[in-house]
Amino acid sequence: MNSTPHRPTAGTDPAPRQDTASLVVLVTGASSGIGEATARRLAAAGHRVVLGARRADRIAAVAADIEAAGGSADHHVLDVTDPKSVLAFAAAARARHGRIDVLVNNAGLMALAPLDAVRTDEWDRMIDVNVRGVLHGIAAVLPQMRAQGSGHVVNVASVAGLRVDPTAAVYCATKYAVRAISEGLRQESREVRVTVVSPGFTRSELAEGSGDEAAREAVRAGMEIAIPAEAVAGAIAYAVGRPPEVDVNEIVVRPTAQG
Repeated sequence: MNSTPHRPTAGTDPAPRQDTASLVVLVTGASSGIGEATARRLAAAGHRVVLGARRADRIAAVAADIEAAGGSADHHVLDVTDPKSVLAFAAAARARHGRIDVLVNNAGLMALAPLDAVRTDEWDRMIDVNVRGVLHGIAAVLPQMRAQGSGHVVNVASVAGLRVDPTAAVYCATKYAVRAISEGLRQESREVRVTVVSPGFTRSELAEGSGDEAAREAVRAGMEIAIPAEAVAGAIAYAVGRPPEVDVNEIVVRPTAQG
């Protein structure tokens, strides 16, 4: 018997074959930043994307760009803090495409300030968007995914879910929660894949969410080393593109220069 290990022919890819079927992908917070970049990236890969965000004019423009480039994109006004809005978003996707294969729970809010600033309205808003919004998304798609026997939930967290920094206590708490919810869903699932993507400094509008001027300036300074949103979109596309039996559970993507 020949014991020589198999060596791929030059120019071939020895990586496992991916499932290249067109998937129906819902993306929240798709009007800018990571959400927009992800929608564009996945549409370019041949998937049918459904964009959701509050800014109707902006998601309409992004969807039009995707269609003009030969991709498939629908768009719906979406408020992730409103469970009825999220259910309607998912229902519209099912009505149009007959199924939901992937949810990218991307919508998020970062409002940084010291706790003694007592910005309780910002605390509530972050909890509503970053935690309840993720739960509303899961609730809207999980029954469909269970019924069809497959699906993939991608939750965008943050490196803030791995550490706690001054002025970021509540924001970090919400991102820790996203990771906890994701791990719970993963352990409860056998048909549904679950991925947490935790970006570091990424160029987006997220830096402008803080009402505290000093905190906002500190985030802007950090943007000097920020990676483009497309880098995070690439990580999401990687996880989505794995074969159905492969579940990429967690990806951390940060600038090389970030400490």
